[in-house]
Amino acid sequence: MLRTVGIIGGGQLARMMIVPAIELGFEIKVLAEAEQSPAKLAATVGDYSDLQTVKEFANTVDVITFDHEHVPLEILEALIADGVNVQPSPKALLFAQNKLAMRKRLAELNVPIPDWAEVSSAAEIDSFIKEHEGEAVLKTATGGYDGKGVRIIRSAGEATDWLNAGKPLLIEEKVNFVRELAQLSARNSSGQWLAWHVVQTIQRAGVCAEVHSPAANADSEAAAKIAEVIATGFGVTGVLAVELFETADGKLLVNELAMRPHNSGHFTIEGSVTSQFEQHLRAVLDLPLGSTEGTSAFAVMLNLLGPETANTFAEHFENAWVLENTSHIHLYGKEYRAGRKMGHITALSSDSLQDARDQALATYNALLA
Repeated sequence: MLRTVGIIGGGQLARMMIVPAIELGFEIKVLAEAEQSPAKLAATVGDYSDLQTVKEFANTVDVITFDHEHVPLEILEALIADGVNVQPSPKALLFAQNKLAMRKRLAELNVPIPDWAEVSSAAEIDSFIKEHEGEAVLKTATGGYDGKGVRIIRSAGEATDWLNAGKPLLIEEKVNFVRELAQLSARNSSGQWLAWHVVQTIQRAGVCAEVHSPAANADSEAAAKIAEVIATGFGVTGVLAVELFETADGKLLVNELAMRPHNSGHFTIEGSVTSQFEQHLRAVLDLPLGSTEGTSAFAVMLNLLGPETANTFAEHFENAWVLENTSHIHLYGKEYRAGRKMGHITALSSDSLQDARDQALATYNALLA
C-alpha cells in the first residue's frame, strides 16, 4: 500500500524532501503558506494555524511532519487526539518551540549548556548581567530563528520593549567560543539512532553561511553522545540538529536545537550515503535508518544568500556549467530578497576541506557574475 507523508510548511526543506520521497516510493503532500512556495510542486495552500485546515490536510496522509517548528502545539495535540500520526510529537516539539522549556529539560538531562536563567524584570536581568562579567545574551522564549529574537545586552535598558511585552525571557551567559559546530542525527520511533559527522558552521549576520564536514579536530564522540542523549531524552522522531559552541579548551555547550532537516545538513544530499531528507522520511515512517557514511572525505556547503543587488542566481546559472569541479547547485525558486537563503552549493573533495571550499567558491563567484 502506497504511504503518504504530509509536510506542514512549504519552504526549501519540504522542497528537498520531494525527490527522496519519490525515490523511496512514497507519495508526498505539502501544506504550504503561499502558492509560490519553494515546495509548490507537491503543495496545496493553507493556513497551518487554522485547526480545520490542518485536520483536513491530515485526513489525506499517513503521517504528519514539518518543514518548520511554528505550528501551534494545541493544533498538533488536537490531531493526536484524533489518532493522527504526528512525527515528531508535540511533546518533543515543545522543546524546539520554547527555549525556556528546552533549557530546563537539557538541565534535567545533565547536558552541557551555558549558564542561564528565566527573567521577567529589569532587576533580574541586571542581576544576571552583573554576575556574568557585564554582558549576557537575551532571547525571546518563542519565535526566534536565524538570529531573530536574540540580543547581546549590557543592561536591562536594552530590552525594555521585550520586558513591556510581559512574556518570560531567557538570559544566558555570553560564551567565549572559538567556533560553532552542529551535530546532526536521526531517530525513528522504534529507537534506532544514527549520527552524521559533526560539522563546523560559519555564521554571517546571524545566518549560516558555510558548513564544513567533518569539523576539523572536533570531539566527535562527545558531540554524538550529546545528540543521542537529547534525541532519546526528548523523544525525538526524525532528524535532530544540535547547534554547539566549542570553547578554547574543547568543551562543547548546546546552543540551539531543531527537530527537522537543518541547514547544517544540506551537504548530505551529495556528501552522504543517506541524505538528511531521506533519513527524516525514513525516521517518521519508522523505517530502518540509512547509512550516514560520507561519499567523500570532505564536503563544504555554501549558502546562496541574496546579495545587495537583485540576483536569484538563476540568471547566471549557465556560467557555472563550464566549471570542471564537483560542485552541486541547489536553487530554491524564491523571489529575491537581500540576505534571503536563495539556494546552496555543495562541493566534495577527497583531498581537503580547503579544496572543497575552493571549488564551491569558484561556483559561487560564477553565479554572481
